[in-house]
Amino acid sequence: MATIKEIAEKAGVSSATVSRVLNYDETLSVSEETKKRIFETAEKLNYSKFQKNKKAKQGKIAIVQWYTEKEELNDLYYLSIRLGVEKKAEEEGYEIVRLFQDSKAKLTAEIEGIIAIGKFSEREVAKLSEWTKNICFVDSNQLAHKLDSVEVNFEQAVTEVINYFIQQQHEKIGFIGGQESYADHSAKITDKRQIIFEQLLKEKGLYHEEYIFLADSYHVSSGEKIMQEAIDQLKENLPTAFFVANDALAIGSLRTLQGNGISVPNDVCIMGFNDASVAKYVFPALSTVRVETELMGETAFELLMDRMATERTVAKKVTLSTDLIIRESTIRQ
Repeated sequence: MATIKEIAEKAGVSSATVSRVLNYDETLSVSEETKKRIFETAEKLNYSKFQKNKKAKQGKIAIVQWYTEKEELNDLYYLSIRLGVEKKAEEEGYEIVRLFQDSKAKLTAEIEGIIAIGKFSEREVAKLSEWTKNICFVDSNQLAHKLDSVEVNFEQAVTEVINYFIQQQHEKIGFIGGQESYADHSAKITDKRQIIFEQLLKEKGLYHEEYIFLADSYHVSSGEKIMQEAIDQLKENLPTAFFVANDALAIGSLRTLQGNGISVPNDVCIMGFNDASVAKYVFPALSTVRVETELMGETAFELLMDRMATERTVAKKVTLSTDLIIRESTIRQ
């Protein structure tokens, strides 16, 4: 684990600034560029593999990110996947063209392939595949369109979370997720983790509809608001454990609980999702589901290179497993 001091030295800022940025301190006045540099530095320092020798220049590929550049800083899951792609591309000698949702840059004839990160509507998938079939989608399954995909095994992840909470004698288990729509606003997106969570708890006779809360986004501030709603609505009937759909929402939820004098983990346990670099630096340190985001990015790049080299028409989907990371936010005394 990288230290605050190491991140500060690499990012060229003070340790205090790094600590406050990683804890999403909204009272801190720093530029978006500084925040971006700190988050990217923290993610890169947590990568475990050695840097390989760079190869000669090969060509250009585009990373199409479904988020805006600012939104990416609020959900480090997608930032970390992008960095994984860029690291592998740099090693293999490919130049990256970044296309965020609000980017003015466009696909050009020089671009040989696309890695699309995030959720894309039918219309958006059709538009991208009209430009080229050399595409790999990350975090969405596009086998139906005969396009390559890299996904996380959500069923395994949620099952391990539920089993862990039950082993810890929790009977009142809540879920906090976010609400999202495709970038073209064609439809809302249902979170697979919520579907699996509800199904598993129903099977175990532990499901309570009133324990499901959906925030308006996956940001820290939304986590703060939705947990306050849960406290106000449920009062003494508040679940003793919450599975939260990403680390940013979990950090916001944790803050609100502490602000209301509710002890984490002795009164309420919090489990996040992603294991972003920030999860280790909050107090108490956040238990979470580790997703190998760097590997997701690398795998997407390798699938793209394979399709470009072989011109295969049969699509491949790679599903990656996850790991449950237990830290202080779920260890009751």
